[in-house]
Amino acid sequence: MCGRYVIVSSVKTIAEKFQVQANIDFTSNFNIAAGQRAPIITSENPEELSLSHFGFTPFWAKKRTYVINARAEGDHNKENDPNYTASKGIIKKPFFRAAIRSKRCLIPADAFIEGTTKEKLDKPYLVYMENGERPFAFAGIYDEWIDKESGEVYPNFAIITCRPNPLLQKIPHHRMPVILDERNYREWLNKETALSEVTSLLEPYDHRKMNAYPLDPEIKRVKTNSREALKAIGQPLVEKQTFSIENSLELLGMGESKARSRK
Repeated sequence: MCGRYVIVSSVKTIAEKFQVQANIDFTSNFNIAAGQRAPIITSENPEELSLSHFGFTPFWAKKRTYVINARAEGDHNKENDPNYTASKGIIKKPFFRAAIRSKRCLIPADAFIEGTTKEKLDKPYLVYMENGERPFAFAGIYDEWIDKESGEVYPNFAIITCRPNPLLQKIPHHRMPVILDERNYREWLNKETALSEVTSLLEPYDHRKMNAYPLDPEIKRVKTNSREALKAIGQPLVEKQTFSIENSLELLGMGESKARSRK
């Protein structure tokens, strides 16, 4: 699963990276959790950055549900086999089948926080792009839920997850968020994209472009939200000659300037 993620990039940086307009009030969030608002780019308004609540509720639901993740396999691969390559059952799940067809979104992020399968966020890791490529985008779905009593509208979204790549298996964790390649952004947002092409994108991201390091378990508290909370307490899972832990932190936005290589 992916229940926490990080945005340190400014709205301006996100807008420039995704080539969209932005007129939203959002500041860095180092520990985005369910119920909080975060920027997304929707298939309805692909040229605009908007704010939405993390936690999916379809328009027809009687109550808000805060579903943060949608499994690409749907009800298949219940054993979480990392080698699973069969059908993407998300297209048949009543909760998600409408959204996966017409309400897809990009979810900008600079990194995400993942715990082990057993200890969960009692043993957290920060997962990031090794080359400093950020912000990147999770594949997501979205909707709007209306509170019938108050009339308030709640735009909301969920991150789609898939089987883990080798890096996530090292943590170890049995799931990972679907991270889209930049060349597939427009295809993902296009409502006319064939469903078979949409599901073909729901695959693990190239582990060779990623890395992770352990964090203080304090990050499990939703109220823990600071740059300090992203500091490593151990070595990266994959050792690199040209990147130190401090360098990785810079890549994650500990400063807006470009990171300096430390050999």
